[in-house]
Amino acid sequence: MGPIAPCSKPFVVAGFVLLIVSGLVSSTAVAQKRFSPTPRDGAQNSTPSGAGGSQHTDSGSLSGTVLDTNQHALEGARVTLVGPSGSSIGTVDSGSNGQFRFTGLPPDVYKFTVTAPGMGTFTSAQIPLRAGETRTIPPVTLSVATVNTTVTVTAENKEELADQQVHIAVQQRIGGVIPNFYSTYDWHAPPMEAKQKFQLSVRSIIDPVSFLTVAGIAGAEQYQDVYPAYGGGIEGYGKRYGAALANHASGTLLGRAVYPSIFHQDPRYFYKGRGSVRSRALYALSAAVVARGDDGRWKPNYSRVLGSFTAAAISNLYYPDSDRGGSLVVTNGLAGIGADAVGNLIREFVLKGITSHVPKGSNGQP
Repeated sequence: MGPIAPCSKPFVVAGFVLLIVSGLVSSTAVAQKRFSPTPRDGAQNSTPSGAGGSQHTDSGSLSGTVLDTNQHALEGARVTLVGPSGSSIGTVDSGSNGQFRFTGLPPDVYKFTVTAPGMGTFTSAQIPLRAGETRTIPPVTLSVATVNTTVTVTAENKEELADQQVHIAVQQRIGGVIPNFYSTYDWHAPPMEAKQKFQLSVRSIIDPVSFLTVAGIAGAEQYQDVYPAYGGGIEGYGKRYGAALANHASGTLLGRAVYPSIFHQDPRYFYKGRGSVRSRALYALSAAVVARGDDGRWKPNYSRVLGSFTAAAISNLYYPDSDRGGSLVVTNGLAGIGADAVGNLIREFVLKGITSHVPKGSNGQP
């Protein structure tokens, strides 16, 4: 290129000035379209960057309020705005009035998440934002986060819980007098260990009311001349009383302690208390042949069934020769199971209201 003529110098200078101005305008235009995701300290707004803080007229804003479950403003909740690609665009913290705001947003489809210490996480649906739109989102309510707690139960704690179950059981009496040891009104009652099962069975056998009950059974048998080979009078009554007491002791010890310890089953009746009369009645009847295991699972009630038939077999040792045999075992075994079924119906529908010292809040199945 040859030397520039003097008359052209003003045009050259003017050209350089135009280039510089054009570059500044282009830089400003580009900056106005950029979004800054990081808010200033203590700020509730997320604003775009740019020369002099200017914004395009086509940019919009999203704002909202964060509340707790009591509908009080939640300060310090972390609100993250996400674009359609799933990447984070910006994050702000809600202010003292629970409000947050994102400004300088280009038209697009957004969604946001809200988190806070000790609270659950909220994720919004997609929010379309038109050019220049100022959109206020309905209030966001954060609930308290669900906490999973793991409790480790040691052997010592297990024994304490089992001892507590025995203590609760022996206080339960119908009308404050008649034992109701084998009903539990806590659906989630912890199991008893073998030691406690034997303790409760022995406590049931030697309870004074049990001796009176056995006396009444012997008296009814004497009156109806059941087992006539026993004879009458005091001697006959004594034999009937001894047989009835042996039945009670063997049935309770075997069906409530020995077999439950062997099969790891709970000897108690778990009060249901919920549902229709029919469903509760079926549950009560089935409990004679279905039991809850110490692991909380339901399974065949081996304990009571075997306890009834084993006690019936043992009764061959002390009943009159004329009444002994397989028929005695079957009859007394089935009678024991039937008595359990009837007793469970009474436990389900009658006894709770007249039993003393039922723990507060124990209302059966939740």
